[in-house]
Amino acid sequence: MTKILVVDDSPIVRNLHSVMLKSAGFEVTEAENGYDALEKSHKDQFDLMVVDINMPKMDGFTFCKEIRATEAHQNTPIIIVSTEAEADDKMQGFKAGANLYLVKPVKQEELIENTKMLLQQ
Repeated sequence: MTKILVVDDSPIVRNLHSVMLKSAGFEVTEAENGYDALEKSHKDQFDLMVVDINMPKMDGFTFCKEIRATEAHQNTPIIIVSTEAEADDKMQGFKAGANLYLVKPVKQEELIENTKMLLQQ
């Protein structure tokens, strides 16, 4: 089964994205910030990550850079899902290592279709 890590400091958003992805048959693990996500990514191999930007302790940009520096997740697809919609934010996301940048609120079909595309399913 395809394993996805959902990283967001908002329990409501985390749960929403998890429910969307689980409905499409994905196995989902949740993390509440970048540190939590890094810890979980060292213990488990994920096929894709859905990451927020604005989080306490470690933001999404820093998390993306850190995850890209680990051999196990160098090529793991990362989707940033954020309220930040400026071109500069998107550029920073791609420079940090994201494969895709979606703006909240993300629609279920948009998240699932893009997830499948990145996983080439």
